[in-house]
Amino acid sequence: MPQDPVSTSPQRTPTESATAGPVGVNHIVLNVHDIDRSHTFWTDILGFRQVGTLDRTGAGTMRFYAGRGGNHHDIALTQLAAPADSDAATAPSQPALNHVAIEYGDQESWLAQLRRLQAAGVAFQGRINHGTSHSVYVQDPDGHDVEVMYSLPPDQWQGDINAALNHLTVLPRDGDDALADPQTPHF
Repeated sequence: MPQDPVSTSPQRTPTESATAGPVGVNHIVLNVHDIDRSHTFWTDILGFRQVGTLDRTGAGTMRFYAGRGGNHHDIALTQLAAPADSDAATAPSQPALNHVAIEYGDQESWLAQLRRLQAAGVAFQGRINHGTSHSVYVQDPDGHDVEVMYSLPPDQWQGDINAALNHLTVLPRDGDDALADPQTPHF
């Protein structure tokens, strides 16, 4: 007779029980050689719609795409720097996964995850409040970039997704200041 998986699972500490895990993957960002060709693939062939564009000085263009699920964006494309570009050192150079965003369902569970990351000695590469989400960027043990985030309520960004995607507030990456989450109007 199969065992009941609940009764055989390890006991959780009160901290683990009180903290919700991730909701799942929120979006991925891909480095691409030809952003126009990739745009055609993701829109005309797969059916996503472009919802925003970000021109990053020295780091190239990003385009954001959403499906029908109501997310601010599900896929983003980052144009790779051409070899002759003077700012090529600041831009990605290989087609690959740029980063994966792991979403936590609310501010409380997200902040608990940030405290867990800090306690484990995981360095915050960046701490940014976007117009659609609040995020901390870390790396996994193999160097993959991971965005740990929670989405802001849709009524804060649905009116102008492009403006929300272009907004960012850089916050401290270390200590207690990295755990502060100001709730100020974004744009």
